[in-house]
Amino acid sequence: MSVNLKVPSIGESISEVIVGDWFKGEGDWVRVDENVLVIESDKANLEVPSPVEGKIVKVLKAPGDTAQVGETVAEIEEGEIPAGVEPADADVGEAVASVAPVDAPPPAAAPVEAAQSAPVETPAAQPVQPSAKATGIMPAAARLLAETGMSSAGIVGTGRGGRILKEDVQRHIDSNGRTTRAVPATSPQRSPQTHVEPVAGGRVERRVRMTPLRKTVARRLVEAQQNAALLTTFNEIDMSQVMKLRKVHQPDFVERHGVKLGFMSFFIKAAVDALKAFPAINAVIDGDEIVYREFYDIGVAVGGGKGLVVPVLRNADQMGFAGIEHAIRDFGLRARDNKIKLDELMGGTFSISNGGVYGSLLSTPIVNPPQSGILGMHGIQDRPIVVDGEIVVRPMMYVALTYDHRIVDGREAVSFLLRLKNCIENPIRLALEV
Repeated sequence: MSVNLKVPSIGESISEVIVGDWFKGEGDWVRVDENVLVIESDKANLEVPSPVEGKIVKVLKAPGDTAQVGETVAEIEEGEIPAGVEPADADVGEAVASVAPVDAPPPAAAPVEAAQSAPVETPAAQPVQPSAKATGIMPAAARLLAETGMSSAGIVGTGRGGRILKEDVQRHIDSNGRTTRAVPATSPQRSPQTHVEPVAGGRVERRVRMTPLRKTVARRLVEAQQNAALLTTFNEIDMSQVMKLRKVHQPDFVERHGVKLGFMSFFIKAAVDALKAFPAINAVIDGDEIVYREFYDIGVAVGGGKGLVVPVLRNADQMGFAGIEHAIRDFGLRARDNKIKLDELMGGTFSISNGGVYGSLLSTPIVNPPQSGILGMHGIQDRPIVVDGEIVVRPMMYVALTYDHRIVDGREAVSFLLRLKNCIENPIRLALEV
């Protein structure tokens, strides 16, 4: 019996999604609840599992296609997996198979020339999805190699068991100055995610359609600038005491709690302390009213597989250092594999972004509406400062608070950072709650 694989509902306000990468292709066997593909919305990505055990007989949507909630994207012929047949492997969270549309021509093997004046037309042929087990190359990587006319020689695989991932191929392409072939869409409903076009001087440019998540981030950042009176204030923090405390107690902390003691837990605890002292920064404007939230749900910016996401630590004021570190570690791992749940991205009363992990020394973070404040952490550098009339070298960090000036006065913003600074420079205050 044939069973339809449909786009599930992923939120009340979401009616349309983008089909992402496929873990499986036509002819592959799948188990019950085994993930088949990823769908992307403007809020989160979601892996779609198979409702039955059986064989995929038809794929109706290619990566980059739009699909409505409830629409069929594949057909699965229900049945037991034959003895001796193992379902094709899929490295979840790494590069996964890109399935060609049923009626779309596959890419040719010849390289694209830089001086071409039009996208290359490719002859129609039956697309072949290579087996990862047989070739050591994930299907998405094999397809990209075919599009560029390159071989896998010299490409170091970083996937499980040394398999070559799509990202490995792309890095190799970038390092060699190659460009991907533009494959024309076969119908108005199937526009490619990537399109290479020639420009003057024999050069080319690559157009990539924005993902729903990136479009939403862009829209919300513009809204934040247009709808709020944003202002940023700065301070710097001597990290000596926190670094000393971590060095002394790190072994015992790891042994007892099974996770490292990082800087973020100190800043979350200090931010909660400062928010309690200056509640306007934890408040929100609702029409002509100010809503003061007496709970502390802290959003923590995390770099994910599809871009930046901000999962929320609920009731952060009730969490200890170990609980915060475990939660942040879990967010980081699941964000990398695009497994953050939709409800974990909703809400939040205040956000923290740590650009220091990427080498940022100073920045002005943008408030995540409808919140009224966001704290920006930055890199730690040894700098000379004056202490008790003497010049000493200390590990220093710049911090920035961007706030909505409609609800937060400058005095409150400056005082917030001063209190945060005092908590970090004297971390015993966090334990004593003074």
